[in-house]
Amino acid sequence: MVSGAACAIGVDVGGTKIEAILLDPAGHERWRERIASPRGDYDASLRAIASLVARAQQAAGGARCTIGIGSPGNVTQRGVMKNCNSTQLNNRPLPHDLGALIGQPVRVTNDANCLALSEATDGAGAGAEVVFAAILGTGVGAGIVVRGHLLNGPNGLAGEWGHNPLPWARDDEPRPLCFCGQRGCIETHVSGPRLERDHEQRHGAQLSARAIAARAADGDPTCDDTLTRWETRLARALAHVINLLDPDVIVLGGGLSRIERLYTHVPRLLPQWVLAGGVRDEPVRTRLVPSLHGDSSGVRGAAWLWRNAQQP
Repeated sequence: MVSGAACAIGVDVGGTKIEAILLDPAGHERWRERIASPRGDYDASLRAIASLVARAQQAAGGARCTIGIGSPGNVTQRGVMKNCNSTQLNNRPLPHDLGALIGQPVRVTNDANCLALSEATDGAGAGAEVVFAAILGTGVGAGIVVRGHLLNGPNGLAGEWGHNPLPWARDDEPRPLCFCGQRGCIETHVSGPRLERDHEQRHGAQLSARAIAARAADGDPTCDDTLTRWETRLARALAHVINLLDPDVIVLGGGLSRIERLYTHVPRLLPQWVLAGGVRDEPVRTRLVPSLHGDSSGVRGAAWLWRNAQQP
């Protein structure tokens, strides 16, 4: 945490809700509040975030706090937002405008980076040298933390795993069009909507991803078939990460991360594509684990954005 700061405030800005948290230097929660997100109104979004920050500062007893914001998109080099599903934020200078409204600098990054920082700081990846954290849900994103520090890169693209092609493509696999303009991205193969479409196309039933997982656990052969294919695609995508980055731990968040069987099934599949297992007949030592903080990782990671930073 920044020298002189008594607490850390984190704000997670989502499409339906905005959540704020106050953490003490040891990571203990002292206050939390959630409100509905204003829809389509940038100024209202700024005011909503600022009001939560003000209440967090009040809960801190007036002590100096750092402020971090997790957003549904990225900050460009020009300081404006891009790729936000809360579209009122796109092309807007959110970090500057929030800092001016609140009266102190804020740090802003995407929600996948917040997941990674949260879990590397005091979550499932605590103490690991390299942590790769992926969100598996409606979309697919990831963040990377190395020796406790978030990796961004000169283009702000570190961890944009979901917008690379699914590796080891098969002739019978479709190459769906992704919103990014490319075809066959990892996101189009391992996201929740893809899992649901695959089941409907193969077995003719419209089921949610949660229902597919539950029925597979109860022995439904069609749901087991769908989940097995999804796990194979996920294993190929994660093997690609291991071959490139070789992280100590891969932490999974998002709705699909709650599918318990993937933590036994996917590691068994990895040696087919990971160099250490496929060529040298060695075990794959990267651990695959669910996030420790669950839905709270985003807001906790936002709070940790000033950790080990220079004083603002």
